[in-house]
Amino acid sequence: MAEKASGGVQSVERVFELLELITDAGGDVTLSELSSSTELPLPTIHRLLRTLVSLGYVRQLPSRRYALGPRLIRLGEGANKQLGALARPQLKMLVDRLGETSNMAVLDSDMVIYVAQVPSPHAMRMFTEVGRRAHTHDTGVGKAILAQLDDEQVRGIVARAGMPTPTAHSIGDIDRLLEDLAGIRERGYAIDEQEQEIGVRCFSMAVPGAPTPTAISVSGPVSRVDESFGDRAVPLLREAAAAISGELARA
Repeated sequence: MAEKASGGVQSVERVFELLELITDAGGDVTLSELSSSTELPLPTIHRLLRTLVSLGYVRQLPSRRYALGPRLIRLGEGANKQLGALARPQLKMLVDRLGETSNMAVLDSDMVIYVAQVPSPHAMRMFTEVGRRAHTHDTGVGKAILAQLDDEQVRGIVARAGMPTPTAHSIGDIDRLLEDLAGIRERGYAIDEQEQEIGVRCFSMAVPGAPTPTAISVSGPVSRVDESFGDRAVPLLREAAAAISGELARA
């Protein structure tokens, strides 16, 4: 009985190892690429992939590469909802104290996905739909998340996702982005300086110790979200990020 339980756990660990390797590779890989990234025997990899394909958690592309499957979307959406619910009290605190919209986002493949929001009470306010995906290089949450990664990981993400420039303030080349990220690492928070939308400024901070790269933010019109706003927002963002990190550790 104990031997069966041990074997079952090992199989689960191997399945998740393969799913994480596919994710780390950008969402699709060849069988040989997987084989070179793990110590698992090739027949074991092939057997596990065949099972995952039959269940819909992995799909095989016409090119014979293996990609993450559609059934993972439902699992991810459920996890994101739980994460958003856990963070909501801290997001509400930010809105109560600062009066501007607060958001939480996580890294999902090479994009960020917004998983929670508490809106500002102002008539003129920022609104980002929960579930929306956005690029990392031109959003406050995205840059706060990228600053937690090394430069090679950042280069890989933006190479795969691209670097569109929705405004004249957007960063459109990797060297400028890496320079900006170095500044974020030094000061501990990111600023979206009208890079996603003209007239909107955002202050953002990563959540330390999150199981997946995560950041929270406050954003609003530049007429209200100015330098003095930032002086008030940064300590509160740090407080909220630490509280969320603690909640995640307890969960």
